[in-house]
Amino acid sequence: MIGVTIQGNENIDRALRRFKKKYERSGVLREFKRRTAFTKPSIENRMSRLKAARRQHRISMEQD
Repeated sequence: MIGVTIQGNENIDRALRRFKKKYERSGVLREFKRRTAFTKPSIENRMSRLKAARRQHRISMEQD
């Protein structure tokens, strides 16, 4: 579970902003959407191929 401890005289808005950052970085919402929405296996395969191609392109750009 994600939590933020408020320090001393910290503003509640600042603590809320820190919580939102942690929430986004943890990928909770992304995982929830992925689990609730059905994607066809053909689309999953296509997305994995595209992801692999992007990864290979990035690696080749770093080597140059």
